[in-house]
Amino acid sequence: MLKILVIGLGYVGTANAVLLSQYNEVTCFDLDVSKSNNLINGISPIEDKDVSEYLSSKKLNLKSTESFPAEINNFDFVIIATPTNYDIETNKFNTSSIEQSLENIQSSKSNPTVIIRSTVPVGYVNKMQKKFPDLEIIFVPEFLREGRALKDSLYPSRIVIGSHSKKGKEFAKLLKDASLDKDVQTVFTNLTEAESSKLFSNAYLAMRVTFFNELDSFAMSRNLNTKEIIKAVSLDPRIGDFYNNPSFGYGGYCLPKDTKQLLANFDKVPQKIMEAIIESNSMRKDFIGLEIAKLKPKTVGVYKLIMKEGSDNIRESSMQGIMKRVKAKGIKVIVYEPLINEKHFFNSEVYQDLELFKKDADLILCNRSHSELDDVRDKIFTRDLFNQD
Repeated sequence: MLKILVIGLGYVGTANAVLLSQYNEVTCFDLDVSKSNNLINGISPIEDKDVSEYLSSKKLNLKSTESFPAEINNFDFVIIATPTNYDIETNKFNTSSIEQSLENIQSSKSNPTVIIRSTVPVGYVNKMQKKFPDLEIIFVPEFLREGRALKDSLYPSRIVIGSHSKKGKEFAKLLKDASLDKDVQTVFTNLTEAESSKLFSNAYLAMRVTFFNELDSFAMSRNLNTKEIIKAVSLDPRIGDFYNNPSFGYGGYCLPKDTKQLLANFDKVPQKIMEAIIESNSMRKDFIGLEIAKLKPKTVGVYKLIMKEGSDNIRESSMQGIMKRVKAKGIKVIVYEPLINEKHFFNSEVYQDLELFKKDADLILCNRSHSELDDVRDKIFTRDLFNQD
């Protein structure tokens, strides 16, 4: 049994803590003390049904600390999973939380193996390795979906380790042993290749989203049946019948920031696709806003701001972009979002009563369909054709 410290309890940190605490002693640390306290008391700090199920039914070896541990030497691995939001002013990820964690580890005068699972710019970890030469720093990209982070950890699509070292192989074994898919492929790369694999993976997913959204825009403009076109296109095995459900645009935590960061890393490299992905996503929101305005509603209701069912994240949701475009047309917008306690969201009234919300809205925007709206189907505006993410 190894001792592991997990810093940061968002989707990645929480999933890693639960996954690895099945067979190891895991200590959790987050600046928001309530998150770590909740976790060890069986309450998930994130919206993830599998995390909640494991906390209630599995024997996990979880501990928490309210301050950064002084005795880092007690840990075999320190996993950094702190947020790296994209800063539009600097045109890159804000990695200050990672650097602060590395400073704390270095000041403890110890040298545990550090695993960075936060998303970082290409070339970042090499810079940190030079800045903190006494630490072995390994980048291990995560490929997790919000709301399904533990499931994707238990059944990983692949394990990518940005190291060929003994410790890198040891950490890969930890992940594989804790997963339920013993045949998962493991790829060992250099640091920068691992960083690139994360950003290019998410850029490809964003490109796929924008492709099917542009297909849908084309069909809507010509009064064609989008669903029939997608079905016919997706039967080509090289394309596949998955991740092809139209939406109001990609959003959430990963795709918007990762595509922007990758574009920034292309600053001296010829490219067209990366820029087009971001522009296409913005154009999709413009198009949807115009289509809504054509219907001439007096009051538009926004049914939830979250990107998808099973998530609690409204950051950079595409629905917010649609809201702004609809309001710019002079149309009143109201919101139903149980995650918001405030009475107003960007000057739009927030309803807690779903029935009153449905009554007051002439048109209801729904990025992903829900049975709660079955009785007002005639009011719904959605591009969810397959009832899936």
